[in-house]
Amino acid sequence: MDMIHVRAVCPPDLTERTMALLSAEPCVLNLLLHGGSVRNPDGDAVECDVLTGAANEVLRGLRDLGLERRGSIILAPVDVAFSQRAAKAGAEELGAQARAPVWEEVEARIRAEGSYPPSFYLFLVIAGIIGAVGILTNSQILIVAAMVVGPEYGAITSVALGIDRRSRPRIRQGLMALLVGFLLAIAATYLFSLFVRGFGLQPRAFELGLRPVSNLINTPNFFSAVVAVLAGIVGIISLTEARTSALLGVFISVTTIPAGADIGVSCAYASWDEAWGSLLQLLLNIVVLIVVGTGTLKCQRAIWRQVSERRHERAVRRTS
Repeated sequence: MDMIHVRAVCPPDLTERTMALLSAEPCVLNLLLHGGSVRNPDGDAVECDVLTGAANEVLRGLRDLGLERRGSIILAPVDVAFSQRAAKAGAEELGAQARAPVWEEVEARIRAEGSYPPSFYLFLVIAGIIGAVGILTNSQILIVAAMVVGPEYGAITSVALGIDRRSRPRIRQGLMALLVGFLLAIAATYLFSLFVRGFGLQPRAFELGLRPVSNLINTPNFFSAVVAVLAGIVGIISLTEARTSALLGVFISVTTIPAGADIGVSCAYASWDEAWGSLLQLLLNIVVLIVVGTGTLKCQRAIWRQVSERRHERAVRRTS
């Protein structure tokens, strides 16, 4: 049975209400109170384990009490737990809701990926150059490597969360990071490609126009849109369910970094039609990922909200 550990710092005047809230929830286990044991901020320490299916309601209750403002709430995953009581509570109280995402945890994960230190732009530039080498040498392996290195999906999901939460600063920061990051990546690949062209280092096949990898990247079509839509859905679901293997599959399935790299390469070789096609491919994938990601977030919230409401209705029927 999946659960999380909750550690809260509670002001003394809220301790009784906090303990009452947690004690009344059958999916809260191992409840501990350490009175007056916390400093900075001063207060009581309250710890418990919560079945993940009930965590959203429990955390909402703690935040409504003001613990987030006057104290603190810390979440930690529980990797392994042996408890027949937890299994019984999950089966009797949660049902389908047992697999509900903990939205505070999901949003914290997206916010962490939605930060833009200098390394974010450095990774984009490096990924762009790797992609350029893959295009010049017709190496699909290097194209995949560039997709894995590129950090742009974190900014894309951050923009989707900002739209979902109507947070204009988050939307603006994410879009600006994508714009600046891809401009830097395109500029770096352009300069790199000029260097390669100037010294005649390009492979013979590329010089003769045999560019199967580049042709796949700079020709957006119906199938590009289909892949972007499916990747957008899988990406958000993998984030909500913490499935890193599925998220990695998203990184290597959507043509964002390779398209940016191909813009720089095509401009360096004066292949303007190919550069235009790569630009359309890049814009198509980013827009579709943001739109589909936002829609998937909203749909997931709505579905799990309905599951939670049905659980409450069953609980009311049992007590009446």
